[in-house]
Amino acid sequence: MMRYGMVIDLDKCMGCHTCSISCKMQNNVPDGMLWNRVVSVGDEGLDSVEGLFPNVKRKYIPIACQHCDNAPCQKACPVGATYYDENGAVQIDYGRCIGCRYCMAACPYNVRVFNWEEAERHPDFNYGDGVVPVRDVGVVEKCTFCKERTSEGLDPMCVECCPAEARVFGDLDDPTSEVSRLIRERNGEQLLKEKGTKPKVYYLGLNGEV
Repeated sequence: MMRYGMVIDLDKCMGCHTCSISCKMQNNVPDGMLWNRVVSVGDEGLDSVEGLFPNVKRKYIPIACQHCDNAPCQKACPVGATYYDENGAVQIDYGRCIGCRYCMAACPYNVRVFNWEEAERHPDFNYGDGVVPVRDVGVVEKCTFCKERTSEGLDPMCVECCPAEARVFGDLDDPTSEVSRLIRERNGEQLLKEKGTKPKVYYLGLNGEV
């Protein structure tokens, strides 16, 4: 048993969106949806800058499910479709999801998406890892920490593909793990810590900007 978590180094992130696309391909995410998105500090738009010319700066923040230890989405789900797996990651049982979207309303990070209609994909077939479940119309979906990969001892695909090596994945309960060391030595911060959700995703170089 581990307690999986992730560290994202914002000083290394260059906003290339490789994490978004690799996640999309691995998990067969349809057109018009992202489980993993990259936003800019100070604006929800892509590649936005903060400040006024000539005093501008740009910093990117990748955002996906924070896999909270105190997940409000799990508490809000009336049918138990949102649950913690054996390694503490927050998962969705698509067969139990009734599409009420209470979890989406409860999540302060806006990281879940909803299948309003039959999925469209280009090319027009399922892609990615063949063992990833295909989601039906009327259910919620989100980042799973690439459960199908991590259960085999592999890193999530966003970690595997990041060209800047800005992401590290590991066991938060192991003080000798790389994620624990980085959080400890570089003052890893959680998003919206004041909400009490206890996210398992930590950011380096956030500097309280969000």
